[in-house]
Amino acid sequence: MANKVALVTGASSGIGESTALKLKDLGYTVYGAARRVDRMQHLTQSGIKILAMDVTDDASMQAGIEAIIAEFGRIDVLVNNAGYGSYGAVEDVQMEEARAQFNVNVFGAVRLIQLALPHMRAQRSGTIVNITSMGGKIHTPLGAWYHGTKFALEAISDCLRMEVQPFGIDVVVIEPGGIRTEWTGIAADKLRETSGHGPYAVQANAMAESMVGEASVKRQSPPQIIADTIARAVTAARPKTRYAIGFGAKPMIFMRGMLSDRTFDGMMRMATGISKALKTQKA
Repeated sequence: MANKVALVTGASSGIGESTALKLKDLGYTVYGAARRVDRMQHLTQSGIKILAMDVTDDASMQAGIEAIIAEFGRIDVLVNNAGYGSYGAVEDVQMEEARAQFNVNVFGAVRLIQLALPHMRAQRSGTIVNITSMGGKIHTPLGAWYHGTKFALEAISDCLRMEVQPFGIDVVVIEPGGIRTEWTGIAADKLRETSGHGPYAVQANAMAESMVGEASVKRQSPPQIIADTIARAVTAARPKTRYAIGFGAKPMIFMRGMLSDRTFDGMMRMATGISKALKTQKA
C-alpha cells in the first residue's frame, strides 16, 4: 500500500480518526480532512497529513483534492465520513436546517466523489467508501431529515456503483449501528433544542434520553470496528457492496425487512421509550 493514497473526511474524531489511523498502519499515505484542523494536530504524529476542509464549501474541497494530486498524482481511496445527525419533528425543523443536513451528509459527499472520480478513472482504479448508517435502511422517531440523507446516499451509492464499475472503481457502503462517538450526544442535544418543548416534547425528550441513556451507551460499539471494516473493504480484491456493522445494525436491518411498517413503528416506539412516555402523559 506504500504508493496508495487515501482521503478520509470527518477525521477529527470518532470513525474518521480511527479510519485514518488504521489506513496509515496499513501503509497508505493518508490525508485526514475536517473543518477544525486544531482537533487533528495529534494525527500528524502518526504521519497523517491533515487538510482543512468544509464539505459545504466547494472551494475547500477543490483545494483539498488539488493538493493531493499535486503531491502524489493519484487518489486511491475516498472515505466519505463527514456528517451529523439533525433530529427533530418534521413540523419543527426549519428548512434552513433541513438543507444544511442534506448539504453535509449528501451533497458534500457527492461533490467530493465528483472531484475524485476523474483521477480514479485516469488510473483505472479506486475505492469510494460512503458511510451511511443502519439509518439508511430503517427509521426512528423524530429522525426524518437524518434518515432522509442516509436513504439518499444509499441510493446514490447503488447508482454510482454501476456507473463506475467499467473503470475499475469500487463503491462500498458502510452501515454502522450504534457507535461510541460524539454523534449521539450532538444528535440528542439537537433534538431537545428543536422539539423538546411544544406538541412533540414528550416524544422528543423520551427519544433523546434513549439515545444518551446509560443502557444505550454501554451497548455501543467502539469506532475501531468500523475502521477495521473499512480496511477490509479497501484491501479486498472484490469487496462487498455493503457492510452492516456495529451494535444493532444487522438485527435491526433484518427486523425492518421482516416486519410490516406499522409493526416496526410500534417496536421503535417501545424501544425508544416513547410509548411509555405517551401513556404516562395520558394518565
